[in-house]
Amino acid sequence: MSTPKLHRIHLPETESTNRDAHALPIGCGDTLITTDHQRAGRGQRGTTWESETAKNLLFSLLLHPQSLPAAQQFILCELISVALCEVLTRYTPDIRIKWPNDIYHRDHKLCGILIEHDLEGQYLSRTIIGVGLNVNQRHFTGDAPNPISLHQMLGHEVDREALLQEVVDHFMQLYTLAAFPTPTLSRAALHERYTRHLYRRDVPAPYRDAQGPFTATLRTVALDGRLHLEDTQGHLRSYLFKGVEYVL
Repeated sequence: MSTPKLHRIHLPETESTNRDAHALPIGCGDTLITTDHQRAGRGQRGTTWESETAKNLLFSLLLHPQSLPAAQQFILCELISVALCEVLTRYTPDIRIKWPNDIYHRDHKLCGILIEHDLEGQYLSRTIIGVGLNVNQRHFTGDAPNPISLHQMLGHEVDREALLQEVVDHFMQLYTLAAFPTPTLSRAALHERYTRHLYRRDVPAPYRDAQGPFTATLRTVALDGRLHLEDTQGHLRSYLFKGVEYVL
């Protein structure tokens, strides 16, 4: 099975590559949008993404999943998270996926992912995956509590274009193998790769939900993306995205 080709658009500066992807006309093919600087890069929960110009990777993938039910959209979260985790592990150990899709090195955030979907009935019509990966930035001045870059870890600069190609190529290979309706990469195999890399898996750690702080052990993530934590009383707590916060 051949890997589909991506049309690439590079913008020296833009408000947001996800916003640019949304603005592309309906019917355009799968597209990679890259930029050296985002003026209004977004993270999860409405946060901004700090990135020094021409130091990091800022890109969005516009995709058109075929025959993927909206109820199974977590597959795409797993695909991009696994691709990034497996590529970055080639550079340094201790890379983990912080549920649902942040990429961590130990207790520091290396990469953020923002995924947005358009629906057509009960199926996805297109998906936009925005990625901000800290590569060569040496200092962070924003209010994010725990950013880190590859340069800070490795002590030297990394070729951004080479790293981009590694990430995109690996993701597209996985995406092709997992393509519906007859995937070559099974759902179980992909999910196992995702859960294997989970940050804090099987480790007691502090969390906070609507009822307040508590200590629990991350046991697994369900196929629909629900996080399952076991608290100190042995009770299983299940959360959808934004239902629980990691205390760092």
